[in-house]
Formats: sequence, structure tokens, C-alpha cells
Amino acid sequence: MPDVWRNWAGDQICAPARYVAPRDEADLRRVVADAAAAGQTVRAIGSGHSFTDAACTDGVMVSLDNLRKIVDVDRASGLVEVQGGVKLHELGELLAQHGLAMENLGDIAVQSLAGAISTATHGTGLNYPNLSQQVHALELVTASGDVLSIDGSDPDTFRAARVAIGSLGVIATVTLKCVPAYTLKRVDEPLPLDDVLGAMDDYLERHEHWEFFTFPYTGVAFTRLSERTDAQPEPPGRAVRFLKDVVAENLVLGAICRAGKLAPAAVPSLNRVLPRLAGREERTDRGDRVFANQRLVRFTEMEYAIPREHGVEAVTRILALIESRRLPITFPLEVRFAGPDDALIGPSHGRESCYIAVHTYRGTAFESYFRGVEQIMTGYGGRPHWGKRHYLTSAELQERYPEWETFANIRERLDPDGVFANDYTRRVLGGVRAAARSGTS
Repeated sequence: MPDVWRNWAGDQICAPARYVAPRDEADLRRVVADAAAAGQTVRAIGSGHSFTDAACTDGVMVSLDNLRKIVDVDRASGLVEVQGGVKLHELGELLAQHGLAMENLGDIAVQSLAGAISTATHGTGLNYPNLSQQVHALELVTASGDVLSIDGSDPDTFRAARVAIGSLGVIATVTLKCVPAYTLKRVDEPLPLDDVLGAMDDYLERHEHWEFFTFPYTGVAFTRLSERTDAQPEPPGRAVRFLKDVVAENLVLGAICRAGKLAPAAVPSLNRVLPRLAGREERTDRGDRVFANQRLVRFTEMEYAIPREHGVEAVTRILALIESRRLPITFPLEVRFAGPDDALIGPSHGRESCYIAVHTYRGTAFESYFRGVEQIMTGYGGRPHWGKRHYLTSAELQERYPEWETFANIRERLDPDGVFANDYTRRVLGGVRAAARSGTS
């Protein structure tokens, strides 16, 4: 057992009373039931890729690292049951062996499946909601140690359990609606930012998957579009992958971040180096390999979902905030899009969304920047990504979700004693009302 647990970014730290990695589902049920009987809280962890304290606990920390197998595959229907601890990059390989794939993914694939859906992780494309919308059913280990099978036959519970930040129980297995494996052709191209913002709606409506990044002080947008193709995958060689994925996207960025940390006044000039090194690039490969990118440079992040129509204005205002305050930001704004979903507390609930993510290099100041961005996003009714930093409380958040009360009622029913609560869930979801009434929360 580790003395302390740290997230991927290294800036969320806790000391659980007990750290357990159950061997199988029966073991998981025993661990949860024993903890609840002893009056301890339980938090499940996957890869620790959330930037909030969502996984932190001084109770029992349950790792899903041993629960990473495919349980059942039905190729005809595309339904695949898989254990919740499987990492997304592992799942891509496992599904490919059966000629299947997830229909969409985000740009990082190190998260566990359970963690990714629980925080409403998303990719990009107006026809593609967040990853939790690919869930057909799931098995949830509740505070009693029982397994609750949840699917569309109980619509509200199903919509609550798909995105719940671990507050309803521990996800043991997930049944996914998969699609036949496919090839993507990806084109990366730097273009003038003003041109990209002016044509944003056109890009979105013409392409399946489209996104862009822009570094402050550069006036350049690094666009990325991916389309399905009938061509066969042509994976890049190891040397090409190293030069592109490691050297260009990580080592150069890392060097600029370190230099900017030492000499903040030089950041505008440092950022302008990157557009001079980039050119148009194409890649054709299996879909899951095209979506995901390596992230070797450590950072912390805030991301908000706002109504799609406010995207251009929000990006413009954030860049103006950075440049007017002369903030030494060496990471780009990342701008992606998602279709509406019906998860009760999904950030894209009921609306097409523009997701804007802001980052800072590890060990550098972020609060002033993030609070300024959050103020901008609040003006658009923004909803934070549940795995990314934000400063909102349940009192503010409940006003932004039309079915907040439905989620609260389901949470009270499934976890009346607050076994799966921690500081983060109490802050953003509120205390469990039944537990509060009995004086245990």
C-alpha cells in the first residue's frame, strides 16, 4: 500500500486509511461491504488522470487495476461487456481483436473506462456525445456490497449512473455499444486563427471530427480533422512516431515550458517558435490509434462546456485575458465539440457544446488564470468537466443542470449513508441528504 496517493499531475495528494486492489468482482463486493460496515468511506480510482480531488479519500481507496478484462463479446450486436478498470488504450487493442471499436474517443487514452465515463470524458464532433453515451448497461457495486445491474429499463437511474463521479457506487463492468472497426484519416494543419474562427461552423458541419489548438501570442490555430475512410491503416513507423509524438509534441513543448517557467517575460517569443516548426501532416490508421496522443509534459487543466454558439467569442475573450494581463501561458487552448447527451449531470446535457480547455505547466501559477477563465465561462452558463479543475460548488452547479434534483434523489436512494462521498463530491454535488438528516455526513 502506498503511504500517499498522487494523481497523474502530482498535485492532488491523499493518504487513504486503506488501499485495496480487488482481484475480482467478488473481492470488490467484499471490500465495499466491509468498509461500509466499518463506517468507512470508499473511493474508486482508475488511472488518476483527473485534475481535481475527485479520487482523494482518507477512507478506503479501491483500485480497479486488476479488473481489466473483456467479459463477453457479441459481434452481431456490437455489445461488449468489459471490466471497469480497463484502460482505454488497452480496450482499443482488445476490441480490435474482435473487429470492433468504440465509435469515438478523446485525445488521451490512459484513463480507465470507468473513470472516463464517470467524468463524462469526450472526444470531438457534433454527431458524437461524450463517452458515457456509448454505454448500454453497467453493473454497480453499491454500499451493501450488492451488484446492481442498470440499463435503459430504469431510464433515470441509467442516466444518473453513467456520469456520477463515483458517487453512486463502484462500476464493476460496463456493456458498451461498439461499432465495426474503422480507419481514420487525420490531417493536422496550422492556419491563421482569425480564418479558423471565422469558418468554425463550416468546419464543424463538414467534418466528422474537428478540433483546434491555439497558443497565446501566436495568432495561429493548429487544426486537426479526422474522417472515416475505406483505406487500409498505414501505421507510421517507429522513427516517424517518435519524431512526431515524442519530439515535436512533447520534448519541444517541454523545453518551451521549462524556459518559460525560468523567464516568464520571454513566453510570447517562445510560443511563436512552435508555428514555425509545424506543417501540414497526414496520418491514416486504426481509429483508436488516431484519436489518442501521448502526454509526457505534466500540467494541470480546467475545461468548460458552453453552448456551441458562444465558442468563437469565448476563445477570443480568453486569449484577450491572457494577453492583456501578460500571463506567461505556454500551453495552448484546446477547443473541441460534442453533441448533446442525456446524462443527468453530463456537461453537454441537452445542448451542442463547445469545450474549451486551458492548461498550465506543472509548478506554475494557475489560479488567477483559471478563475478569470471560469468567470468568462459562467457568463455562458458553462459547465465544468468533472475531472478538471474548477471552483464551483453545488449551489452554483445545480442552477446549470435542469435535472439536478433527479440526480440528487437517485444518489440519496443508492447511497443514503454517503459511503461513496468525499470532499469533492460534497463540494460539487452537496452532502447526501439522508446522511445529513441522520447526522452521519
